[in-house]
Amino acid sequence: MTDDRWSGSSTPYIESGKGDAWGKEAAAKGRSGTQRILGAGTQPAPHAVADALGIEHGTPVVARQRLILLDGQPIEYANSYWPTPIAAGTPLAATGKIRGGAVTLLAELGYRPGTVNEDVQTRPPTREEAEALQLEDSSEWVLTLTRTITTSDGQPYEVSVMVNPGRIGRLHYSMEVA
Repeated sequence: MTDDRWSGSSTPYIESGKGDAWGKEAAAKGRSGTQRILGAGTQPAPHAVADALGIEHGTPVVARQRLILLDGQPIEYANSYWPTPIAAGTPLAATGKIRGGAVTLLAELGYRPGTVNEDVQTRPPTREEAEALQLEDSSEWVLTLTRTITTSDGQPYEVSVMVNPGRIGRLHYSMEVA
């Protein structure tokens, strides 16, 4: 995804019933988009995630780690987090594929987006991120997008942190407002 002409929309990634949004987006450009589940389960909420979810630091959350691939090459290291009352005991807490995707499962559980906030920043990668993204240059920074999704009444139910190599060049996201 270092092509300046690559732009996408966040909308398919938050709409239920759309299936594999990344695979479809890559295929539309004649490429192959896949993902590998690296882990899933309960863990203490990182500080920023706890703040975004409105819970106490260290409170257990369900986390799911994925490596996003374009034509077999890692381009994104993604971590999603949900409060345990929402996600514990669901496929979100397991390493298998989720039929219909996480967004569809959440909608079936009664969680549909009301507000979506996305923050983008650059920073040096953690060791784990550099390894997962196969960064060859130790001075290369990463571009992060943190997405917080709330219900229509303002209750946050998902935080996702997506980390891309700095060489990705540019992210462009658009979203229709209903």
